[in-house]
Amino acid sequence: MSGTIWSVDEHLDDILAAVRPLEPIELQLSEAQGCVLVEDIVAEIALPPFDNSSMDGYAVRVSDLEGADEEFPAVLTVVGDVAAGDGGLAGGRSVGPGEAARIMTGAPLPAGAEAIVPVEWTDGGTGGGPAAAMRAHSEAPEGAGGEVRVHRSVEARAHVRARGSDVRPGDLALRAGAVVGPAQIGLLAAIGRSTVKVRPRPRVVVVSTGSELAQPGEELTGGRIYDSNSFALTAAARDAGAIAYRVPAVADDAATLRATIEDQLIRADIVVTTGGVSVGAYDVVKEALSYADDAAEPGSGIEFRKLAMQPGKPQGFGSIGPDHTPLLALPGNPVSSYVSFELFVRPAIRALMGLPDVHRPTVRAKLSAGKALTSPAGKRQFLRGTYDAAAGVVTPVGGAGSHLIAALAQADALIVLPEDVTSAEPGTETEVILLR
Repeated sequence: MSGTIWSVDEHLDDILAAVRPLEPIELQLSEAQGCVLVEDIVAEIALPPFDNSSMDGYAVRVSDLEGADEEFPAVLTVVGDVAAGDGGLAGGRSVGPGEAARIMTGAPLPAGAEAIVPVEWTDGGTGGGPAAAMRAHSEAPEGAGGEVRVHRSVEARAHVRARGSDVRPGDLALRAGAVVGPAQIGLLAAIGRSTVKVRPRPRVVVVSTGSELAQPGEELTGGRIYDSNSFALTAAARDAGAIAYRVPAVADDAATLRATIEDQLIRADIVVTTGGVSVGAYDVVKEALSYADDAAEPGSGIEFRKLAMQPGKPQGFGSIGPDHTPLLALPGNPVSSYVSFELFVRPAIRALMGLPDVHRPTVRAKLSAGKALTSPAGKRQFLRGTYDAAAGVVTPVGGAGSHLIAALAQADALIVLPEDVTSAEPGTETEVILLR
């Protein structure tokens, strides 16, 4: 490992300079969720595509209802039904003077009609009250005729959803760079798009290392602990927008780890390892990845670094394999690995997606009452905290230890103490990275 001490910003800049957005592909709507659009989407049809009713009721002419009230209702002849999916009244006829058409929500406004009166404003053709009207409206057979009494007047276009009132042909429906979520998929489907050009979700392979690691559910024997890092980092990768694959913990054997990583490259846009990057006798990741420096793969190689940060001092970054797949090697302590993921891996995933802003949101907040926080000189410290947006206050949780995973589970923010700060008193304003 080089004796150079890298800053957090230098390490992140180096990663982002090397990561390029994935090439766009055309996907079916059902497969595009979570992907990023690479094209502006222009609507070719109107939404709604025709004037339609926003209520169950009757399509009427406004002049026929002038002065209508409970005592002197307007009496109209019902000339037919219009249901959702119909093209209009049977035979293409229109609603004439003194006439009405029974209509359902979403059905097209028939020719001649100018407004919709809700069924509650009528007798439903029964001569009874609103309850009878509602029952008659839902139970009457298609083509029902007879008369309907309307107890109120109505304004033109009342309860009518106008053609193009949501989207007009030629409107920009979605901009390039938008993440395709459920609402966006709904809009794309509504305007008739069956496919969309996007950058795919990055595929992230997470590999944890350590002969001491057991899988949850197994019995722990002397000196072993459960592998939590691979589960946490795989979940964090999915949360960042990636398709994530977790590889069960690999023992402290360089040849095995090297073979495992090589096997995973076929499904990886980025590889993340955790553990084996410090200065101990079992730095298996450094040993396993040193082969990438040879001439067989020009331009590939993993550099292991010391960063001026706490937690997360030991880090590794480079590319591996014939396609120069990015690889980030993170420390093995749970908090160190998670903080490192948030600072370095998450931005890399977002960069692969082609998003313009790859960073978590940050705010300025005051430290809550309590003990002063201390930080080592020359290092940027990241402490777990809970953020109260209403009060503008952040409260530390847990200590500074990189093994305190229970405190991490309670935190929704990282408190940042800069390199030149060694002590921060309650009430001090500091930078806060929001994790949720």
